[in-house]
Amino acid sequence: MGVDKNGNKKDGFEPGIELLGKVTVFAEGCRGHLGKQLIEKYNLSEGKDPQQYGIGFKEIWEISEKNHEEGMVMHTAGWPLDNNTYGGSFMYHAENKQVFLGYVIGLDYKNPHLSPFDEFQRFKTHPAIKKIIEGGKRISYGARALIEGGLQSLPKMFMPGALLIGCDAGTLNMPKIKGSHTAMKSGMIAAETINEHLKENKDLSIYEDKFKKSWIYEELHQARNVKPSFSWGLILGIIFTGIDQILFRGKLPFTLRHKHADHETLKPANEMPKIDYPKPDNVITFDKTSSVYLTGTNHTDNQPVHLQLKDPNLPINYTLEKFDEPAQRYCPAGVYEVQNENGVNKFVINSQNCIHCKTCDIKEPSQNITWVTPEGSGGPKYGNM
Repeated sequence: MGVDKNGNKKDGFEPGIELLGKVTVFAEGCRGHLGKQLIEKYNLSEGKDPQQYGIGFKEIWEISEKNHEEGMVMHTAGWPLDNNTYGGSFMYHAENKQVFLGYVIGLDYKNPHLSPFDEFQRFKTHPAIKKIIEGGKRISYGARALIEGGLQSLPKMFMPGALLIGCDAGTLNMPKIKGSHTAMKSGMIAAETINEHLKENKDLSIYEDKFKKSWIYEELHQARNVKPSFSWGLILGIIFTGIDQILFRGKLPFTLRHKHADHETLKPANEMPKIDYPKPDNVITFDKTSSVYLTGTNHTDNQPVHLQLKDPNLPINYTLEKFDEPAQRYCPAGVYEVQNENGVNKFVINSQNCIHCKTCDIKEPSQNITWVTPEGSGGPKYGNM
């Protein structure tokens, strides 16, 4: 706390607190800043498939009573994405005439011109969705990366003096787009492991033994083939998933693999079609600026930028030319811009807009952007999300 953008101590400087423990449990959620480093340092993903991610959007709407049907759940797949891009939606009719509306897009998409935010906005113009929210009011917006690799990409979850749990490891059930229950169960197993470690001097490796004997492993095993099957395209993915999940209950005698990390999948911009997104109407569809406003995001101005570039010249000298700098589009908060000043392109990072979704840390094709923890209390202030 209290360090300026140049690393100097400000008047309100407070030194960090050193916390010591016999066992530390890391539970930072998807693409945890520390978890990412631990996986690399201890080579926890050795022998595992590359991890897979999605970017999830969510809005809360207050709608008219005639359009509200409390308890109704709607899921869709595909549109407005093409058949080679994985994505799907959810809509939950909650109480108080509210609906929770969301869309998830796999970050293994290939077209650098694709804007996940604008795909979500366009999704709302479908007649089946528009008729429900038309006349209503959008009251909340948020976006967050989801960890979707499942069992094939799950790293080793123990290391000297520490355990990795929940979405920091990757326990999300991707077909259900649900991970709270699995995260809680992984935490319960961690507590049992630590208790036996301290009382009976058992090795922390018993965590994985307990994990594999629990219902969480069985659930992830049954769901393991859904995400990789969509690499064949939407139609084949749906057909296979129906066979795998409905007929065989996830018990087919083989496991499909994830072949590429998400940052490796983009094609050069000149090889892919440009996408012309309609302008927002500010009734059903909105821009990033008004959406970020709803998140309540705030960061202290004079602090170190928490979105760090390994090579500050790479965005303009390489990524702009080859991929038309996709950070301008994959970021759901308008953090990244390419501005032209006197005929010279400049890569601009508006870090105060960051809503901590971690997409840039995942999708940047050269892995040039690293998300680090900003000053305490900074970030979005989500309510009822």
